[in-house]
Amino acid sequence: MRGTPVVSRALIWIVALMTILPFLMALMTSFKTQMELFQGVFTLPSSLNFKNYVTAWQQGHFNVYFMNSVLVVIPVVISSILLGILAGFGFAWLKIPGKKVVAAMLGLGMVLPSEAFIIPLYHELRWMGLTNTYLALILPQIALSLPFTTLMIATALQQVPRELVEASVMDGASRRKILWGILVPAIWPTLSTLALLLFIWTWNEFLIPLILVNKDELRTLPIGMMFFQNKNTIDIPVLMAGAMIVILPLVAVFLIFQRKFISGVTEGAVK
Repeated sequence: MRGTPVVSRALIWIVALMTILPFLMALMTSFKTQMELFQGVFTLPSSLNFKNYVTAWQQGHFNVYFMNSVLVVIPVVISSILLGILAGFGFAWLKIPGKKVVAAMLGLGMVLPSEAFIIPLYHELRWMGLTNTYLALILPQIALSLPFTTLMIATALQQVPRELVEASVMDGASRRKILWGILVPAIWPTLSTLALLLFIWTWNEFLIPLILVNKDELRTLPIGMMFFQNKNTIDIPVLMAGAMIVILPLVAVFLIFQRKFISGVTEGAVK
């Protein structure tokens, strides 16, 4: 029994190393030259040379793709959370006819893969004249995020003590005041966790930008990385530098908000 914690920690370290090792290898490769790459995969680069990053940034048009990803992620995250708060408030505190049926439909929307509706979605947006626009990248991803966002926020709102809301009603507070002044601050850790998840999912979205946009000036980073990879199959260090340009913003955002993410997940588990 005493050896159980040691074994558990050893397994955790092994899994952690197996998870982080490919990322570290790609990061080291992004600073190498072609000659250093031929010396071995695990060979450390002689210096932190950012030439590969400059080459990838210029040749791969990552400045355009990066800005496009930012212009898509920010509206998707903000709109999804705002709409999710309104819908979640309705599910948690208001009497809505057919609430269970709507909740079942939202649950179905969470498990339905994008491949199942991407073709009719393309024809619909084409009929509306929205293909090859930023709206074609933003609106579908908001719709895809809403089922999970609504149910997660509704669950968090249901955990707020009912006595707190009833006391606010007795004091004459309006629904708007109760929602934005009492309920939203009470579930702030959940909202921050949700924002981080939506950021990661939207940043990594591949199928929707691939099908709905075919203009190079509108492509996001994952799509731009695919085309950059097809053009650079020989210069592996430059290719790894491009991959790091796509990955590092996610790593940076997670490291900055990891405490809020962990607190939000822990709070949900405790509740």
